[in-house]
Amino acid sequence: MERQQWLRGTLYRPAFEQDSCGFGLIAQLDDQPSHWLVKTAISSLAQLTHRGAVAADGKSGDGCGLLFRKPDGFLREVAAESGIALKKIYAAGLVFVGADPAVGQASLARLSETLEQQGLEVAGYRDVPTDVSACGEYALKTLPVIKQVFVNCPFGMEEAAFKRSLYVGRRLAEKANQGDKSFYIPTLNPDTLSYKGLVTPDNLPLFFLDLNDPRFESSLAVFHQRFSTNTWPQWKLAQPFRYLAHNGEINTVQGNRYWARARERIMESPVLDMDAVRPIVQVDGSDSMSLDNMLEGLLMGGIPLFRALRLLVPPAWQNVDSTDKDLRAFYEFNSMHMEPWDGPAGIVLTDGRYAACMLDRNGLRPARYVVTRDRILTISSEVGVWDYAPEDVVTKGRVKPGQIFGADLSTGELLLPDDIDAMLKTAKPYRQWIKDNARKLEFSLDDDTTLAVMPPEQLAIYQKLFNVSAEERDQVLRVLAEQAQEAVGSMGDDTPMAVLSERVRSPFDFLRQQFAQVTNPPIDPIREAVVMSLNTVFGPERNMFEETAEHAKRLEVRSPVLSHEKFVHLTTRPDPNLKATTFDLCYDPADIDLEAAIRRLTGHVVEAVREGTVIVVLSDRNVAHNRLPIHALFATGAVHHALIETGLRCRTNILVETATARDPHQIACLIGYGATGVYPYLAYQVIVDLVNTQVVVGQKINEALQHYRKGINKGLLKVLSKMGISTVASYRGSQLFEAVGVHEDVVELCLRGTTSRISGARFEDFESDQQALTRFAFNPMRPLSQAGAAEIRPRRGVPRVQPGRGDDAAEGGAEHRLRCVADLCPHGQHPPGGDVP
Repeated sequence: MERQQWLRGTLYRPAFEQDSCGFGLIAQLDDQPSHWLVKTAISSLAQLTHRGAVAADGKSGDGCGLLFRKPDGFLREVAAESGIALKKIYAAGLVFVGADPAVGQASLARLSETLEQQGLEVAGYRDVPTDVSACGEYALKTLPVIKQVFVNCPFGMEEAAFKRSLYVGRRLAEKANQGDKSFYIPTLNPDTLSYKGLVTPDNLPLFFLDLNDPRFESSLAVFHQRFSTNTWPQWKLAQPFRYLAHNGEINTVQGNRYWARARERIMESPVLDMDAVRPIVQVDGSDSMSLDNMLEGLLMGGIPLFRALRLLVPPAWQNVDSTDKDLRAFYEFNSMHMEPWDGPAGIVLTDGRYAACMLDRNGLRPARYVVTRDRILTISSEVGVWDYAPEDVVTKGRVKPGQIFGADLSTGELLLPDDIDAMLKTAKPYRQWIKDNARKLEFSLDDDTTLAVMPPEQLAIYQKLFNVSAEERDQVLRVLAEQAQEAVGSMGDDTPMAVLSERVRSPFDFLRQQFAQVTNPPIDPIREAVVMSLNTVFGPERNMFEETAEHAKRLEVRSPVLSHEKFVHLTTRPDPNLKATTFDLCYDPADIDLEAAIRRLTGHVVEAVREGTVIVVLSDRNVAHNRLPIHALFATGAVHHALIETGLRCRTNILVETATARDPHQIACLIGYGATGVYPYLAYQVIVDLVNTQVVVGQKINEALQHYRKGINKGLLKVLSKMGISTVASYRGSQLFEAVGVHEDVVELCLRGTTSRISGARFEDFESDQQALTRFAFNPMRPLSQAGAAEIRPRRGVPRVQPGRGDDAAEGGAEHRLRCVADLCPHGQHPPGGDVP
């Protein structure tokens, strides 16, 4: 049993959870509430039962629920029956608390306290009538106590301020009640009310008795059936959330969460206490919950609903020449200040006034709409969720990729995609701002005419130091330079995993790329090129709660892989908005070890960014026989997270000038761990040498280097697409890799948040590898290796000296890693019961 628990803790983490489901909404466009609409929404939800799953007990589902426009008459009557007096403006919401009476009462008391601290009046609590016989065995094990809280708006407080105060009070209560694992507030809003739980759709009205009350009338309902993939269903993860219901998977959610945390430090709203609500995005739920958190934070900070949606899930616009120029300017302006939450997404939502549906840029989740003569709007994952008569249909259609379709219940107006686009593009003079402030590095700079060529002796040192083999020169770099695409090879990989190899392997080889799976299809980057984009922006982010001409100041390139001219242009511009500072990645191992060198580097970068550096250039050019380079992967990841921790990440960009990254996987790793751009100078020097020695025949240097970058760009698009991601902006910082054989100390400092199920190489192992490469590189008698650094790695069990350490017989990193991984144990921390076979 202990061994099983150890394995479960090693192989499973809550962060692995995702979801893909069925959704819909029904709205009476004239805002006429009825119990018929409530019953129809419930029956429509039941039609989507097949989109979820049912536990072995036959009753516990993946979770389902409904989000209503507030049923005012019903709430006033049941509040009066409970002795609760409501004012003209009030909010009602459900509250989940722990089943232990003491814990539950304490949680409710803290909720009341935090709401009252915001100047609000807690009118009282009502026991929500439920029938637990509708729950299955699994749901009963985690069944919370469900209360309904009523909060009055104080005299003189505007409704918008009331909503924000409710939000702040709820966030403070959530932070105060972290000890109550069941504590959760599905909704607390003057406009909406939700009922959801870990039951099947048929049993939802049997569990929540309120839903059967004929007094329960509403004019709008959003409904959702959850399909949990790789998850443990939970009461709080049932949808809809506070604004939206989502069908799909946000593939970039890990990066989005990190960027949200970083961006919070520059998000300042005159109407919202940001210190009270940080962190805006919770990381202990599903990707849909995080998306809803971010949407709520944007709305509460004062951003209009449709702009907030377009910040989060923009359509494909970079490669669509027919896009209206003003609308294009709107998307270009906002792309600087929020990366897309990318992945298959069908979303229905309401804020109480608007009902809306939107699809991701690929349209990979279906959504169809119907409007009937009695002005009932229905949007759902599939047609036929309720039996309207065909002759009553006034209009119908589908929401297309990247579109938003909605309705304004305050006016009864149906909002078509063009109507919403018109609202967005005319809100501010985006086109003029872009024209006056934005700059692009044009194709004229996509060359390398001023590239200084390394002497052959220097090139030989760099190639050996950074583990370039004759095989890589011929089978990887030559092919890219000649054909502008990666070499065709076998899908198989019979080389040992890096942690098991007796050769020195690049840290990039310890990372495995994740890919789209379960219900989440990859993208074809060739046939679907219109939705893909490698556009990259340099410059500081600014507060997205404001919109000014200053927000448009940025420098854009079409790819994160920079030519020599673009690199020089970026790093030497006399522009305070793009001030660049170069940081040397090399260190003296006699004075400091690798881990300490990385920590020192991050400290220097943080200090420089505080003093105004906008482009952090991490360079491993300055090598010497007595100095070791910090690997670019470790430097990039460590600096990225250090800047997040200090609240400085959005002020700066990371530009990596490196010899380590030469192929698409390696460059993707750097971008995935936070790099804005990469300048692969050693790859360029090798290609120049191949042209000069006529290994690459019939091409000039500029042409060969342009071919190389074109091939790398194709490779990056392939990497993005197999994870179902469309833009490099979404991929940046997403860390969509799994480490194999990397010790947790290295992960924590340099690859934070990366899954590493099997421990392995420590800092001293990677430093030992680099010392071996350095001895090899500065020995002029040793030729370039043919296929990796086989000649410089002693066989397993053979000791070797590590200069600068004072060791007489220090063993090599490979031997240490091999023994550790062979035991499947994190360096002596064996699981209970002995070694795992």
